[in-house]
Amino acid sequence: MYGPEVVRAIGDKTTVEIRSVLYSGGNPSPRPNAARRLAWEVRQRTSVDTRLESSQIRLSDPRVFDTPLLYLAGDRAFPPLSDAEVQGLRRFVDYGGFVIVDDASPADDTGFDASVRRLLSRAFGAQALARVDEKHVVFRSFYLVSRPVGRTEGPAYLEGIERAGRLAVVYSRHDLGGAYERDNLGNYAHAVVPGAERQRELAFRLGVNLILYALCLDYKDDQVHAPFIMRRWAGRP
Repeated sequence: MYGPEVVRAIGDKTTVEIRSVLYSGGNPSPRPNAARRLAWEVRQRTSVDTRLESSQIRLSDPRVFDTPLLYLAGDRAFPPLSDAEVQGLRRFVDYGGFVIVDDASPADDTGFDASVRRLLSRAFGAQALARVDEKHVVFRSFYLVSRPVGRTEGPAYLEGIERAGRLAVVYSRHDLGGAYERDNLGNYAHAVVPGAERQRELAFRLGVNLILYALCLDYKDDQVHAPFIMRRWAGRP
């Protein structure tokens, strides 16, 4: 697992915020405290210092570049975003940002999915969104995760968009936020089906992996070279 030295590489005083995307129409906050709950779990489980109070921002706001992470969620269709917002999304990603898209829709409502695909097609091209290979490092950036799950089991894959050789957008249709959400008394707000609390834990592990990948990219893959490097350093073949 990562140690404190990895986090120092991105700045001793860096505090990471999982900032939610605000948009008009639809429902941009289907799970209002999901980002906060994930941030808390990342802080507890890793050496990453996260900001627990998550804010909302529009993609056209220049301050969108103040954080490396954006969380775009919804549970119903939303109108097309403005050209300025589409350009903001594209620039955020091309400048190194990472976006988690989380579909919290009921099983019989595909409105959010259609809206997201329209948005991503406008920003990155019609063929940009593709299934993430099950061997991608995002599934082992901190935990070993064999299958994506959230509040619902959902499809057996994530979808994503690569830019300049890195995974820059991850689209989950598993309602990750629904697995994280708590009520005012601290109880989990939604049942997790079909795998109950074990599935909730796996959803948290996937969320932690996404955040660690966003910050460290393919650091975990690089570790396969560590024994070779140490042998060379020690002068051994």
